[in-house]
Amino acid sequence: MQNLTPKQIVSELDKYIIGQAPAKRAVAVAIRNRWRRRQLDSAMAHEVYPKNIIMIGPTGVGKTEIARRLATLTGAPFIKVEASKYTEVGYHGRDVESMIRDLLDQAISMVRKEQAVKVEEKATVAANDRIIDLLLPRSSGPTQPTTGMVGTEDSEERREHTRQRLREQVVSGRLDDREIEITLSHKPATSVMFANMGLDQMDPDMANVFERLIPEQTKTRRMTVAEARRILTEQETDKLLDNEKITTEAIARTQESGIIFLDEIDKIATPGGEGGRQGGPDVSRQGVQRDLLPIVEGSAVTTRYGVVHTDHILFVAAGAFHSSAVSDLMPELQGRFPIRVELSALTRDDFVRILTEPGNALTRQQQELLGVEGMTVTFEPGAVEAIADLAAQANTLLENIGARRLMTVVEKVFEQVNFDAPELVAGGQTAFAVTADFVRQQVASIVKDEDLSRFVL
Repeated sequence: MQNLTPKQIVSELDKYIIGQAPAKRAVAVAIRNRWRRRQLDSAMAHEVYPKNIIMIGPTGVGKTEIARRLATLTGAPFIKVEASKYTEVGYHGRDVESMIRDLLDQAISMVRKEQAVKVEEKATVAANDRIIDLLLPRSSGPTQPTTGMVGTEDSEERREHTRQRLREQVVSGRLDDREIEITLSHKPATSVMFANMGLDQMDPDMANVFERLIPEQTKTRRMTVAEARRILTEQETDKLLDNEKITTEAIARTQESGIIFLDEIDKIATPGGEGGRQGGPDVSRQGVQRDLLPIVEGSAVTTRYGVVHTDHILFVAAGAFHSSAVSDLMPELQGRFPIRVELSALTRDDFVRILTEPGNALTRQQQELLGVEGMTVTFEPGAVEAIADLAAQANTLLENIGARRLMTVVEKVFEQVNFDAPELVAGGQTAFAVTADFVRQQVASIVKDEDLSRFVL
């Protein structure tokens, strides 16, 4: 995990997210506190609990983007889930404990990849040996009688010399296009086979029993040496990895540095506070809150790999809270999210910055995409401002969906150019300048027609 300072975290987030300084500072401090806690002695560290965060703000202002970028920055186990997809225990659907199982799966995948890098060289050597055996099988059984002109020792020495020359060709890649026949064995993924039965909800011991009952399947395939090397390297890597060690490390990471981004938490709030006394969907929402509470407070969740304690997992929740407020959540659940930050709605000037400053700006994406076709795209003065104006206008006339409106407007501006680009380049037009007039011509008529804009923008 990277030991970034709060300022460094905010600086990295600034590269992709415009504005929202309070939210950036809050998550930066929360992430740094994870590192600080790990420097304490074990007795004190056990008493320091994460300060969970609720981000409040309209759609499209950067809540999810902050979470996505945190996942990249921290290098810690991280998942994003929607609170609205969970149901109370006893109802059909996913129970809240499944988010912990998903987080552990993510941690195992991370640790496995790290360990695979360490044994990559040894696994590649073993895979090349298996390819050489397929190209030049080793002799088995009693040594075949010789003609008497060549001794047995000479024959073995010649064979080893041939294998060595073959090894050089395999390692150098000169035989990568040659086809060989290999036999592959694998077990069907139980998560796929029992997807409709909800294997992730099943008792962990029962799930393991199902896995052991499923026999391995084998099949023979012809493929190139290059493809065979990739598959055989994966198999050899699996043999070299210590699964028990990986699981132990993954559980420790999940417990000590795991982060869960709980989106749409406002969807499980019950307007009026005590929705559990009412009928309808409020009962289910209140039930999900009750089930979520022990997970956030700290409990032991049983998984197929072992028990995971959730006491020190960081929860970052987010919601628009249009028709409800944070106070509509259960008081106990509110108390487990002591840090609350409000994200502001985006303005026309914010849109201009979003279109020009981030490294992944939509304008740059279009330039790169059309550059693949051989077309150079430039934006003349006023073009970006025109896109921002139209997006802001559409958000005012229609539902305000924040920066997501920019994507719709930009796609509409470039719709015809993206369609005609191959033929334009073939005809000699390798440059295209986007002007303010062109932007308005492509979009303005749709914005004026309110009925049409509801469907198009």
